[in-house]
Amino acid sequence: MKVRAHLFISGKVQGVGYRIFMSEVALTHDLTGWVMNVPDTRLEAVFEGNKKAIKTAIKKCAEGIPSAVVTSVDVIWEENPENFTAFMIRY
Repeated sequence: MKVRAHLFISGKVQGVGYRIFMSEVALTHDLTGWVMNVPDTRLEAVFEGNKKAIKTAIKKCAEGIPSAVVTSVDVIWEENPENFTAFMIRY
């Protein structure tokens, strides 16, 4: 069953390649959705797919990349996936 997780990632996550990293994480775990910068310096993202895969992807996002400093990953589980066909970087 497909589920949806809405994420807000805080820290030094803009301008460091983090959105590309999230795209790679989504691809690796067969997830769809999107990621975008938020004006308050956070990233907002949606992962859709298998719940176990999403949980693994969220852990990867919390670990981040060397150029980023992730201070928190807030997750809201939602019941109605939009059935995206790919993972996109939104601008």
